[in-house]
Amino acid sequence: MTTNLTGFTKGAVVRHQQWTENEFSITVKADIGDYLAGQFTKLALKDENGNWLRRAYSFVNSPNHHLGKNQMEFLIIDVPDGDLSPKLAHLAIGDEIYVGEKPSGFMTLNEIPDPVSDLWLLSTGTAIGPFLSLLAENETKTRFKNLVLVHAVRTRQELVYQERIVNLQAEYNGKLIYLPIVSREKHHDILSGRIPELLQDGRLIAAVKLSANTESSFFYLCGNPAMVHDTRDMLLALGFKKHLRRSSGHFSFENYW
Repeated sequence: MTTNLTGFTKGAVVRHQQWTENEFSITVKADIGDYLAGQFTKLALKDENGNWLRRAYSFVNSPNHHLGKNQMEFLIIDVPDGDLSPKLAHLAIGDEIYVGEKPSGFMTLNEIPDPVSDLWLLSTGTAIGPFLSLLAENETKTRFKNLVLVHAVRTRQELVYQERIVNLQAEYNGKLIYLPIVSREKHHDILSGRIPELLQDGRLIAAVKLSANTESSFFYLCGNPAMVHDTRDMLLALGFKKHLRRSSGHFSFENYW
């Protein structure tokens, strides 16, 4: 039995929002270290045997939001056979939860090369969370000329945070393009398919009416490993280069699980 939990601090759930049958968000209040938009930390609970279950989740909120950095929002899928997510799904307001004290992650604004004017944010499922965090930053609103938020899901119901996205588009005064994609349903007003294939055949670029190039474009990829892997390969095939700190490029990514 593992009873000690180092590197975590005790917090409490202050809000719970159910989006779909198995997708929800919780807001947690806890005193943790500083973090940047786009980063993640870990959440932890004990199992029935007293062992600690831990998993990384990205912040949906900017650390600079009006409630302060110590109120943190996380978007979560309740995986039926998962260890931690079913327990998180059953947390009520006031329930205890443990939060990693030292957030991490490199999908942040300061990793994007200076010449970039067009920022492409390509996500699947709950991985839209860190992109909403990035888009809430004042620096993001002033630094870039054009921004594209792509959210690919299975069903229309999973297109979460619609009100927040509409508000963000208003704040960006036309600079933010939102492109929802649904893979398992057909809707006349929503693109259907997978991100890499839509990049390959040009439908994604055509849908946003904005060209991508190696001079001004930068892509962040976040989501399921298959999307990240295949989109990476597609971007390489289209002439884009992976970004490294020692060698500037055009895209970077984090696998969300």
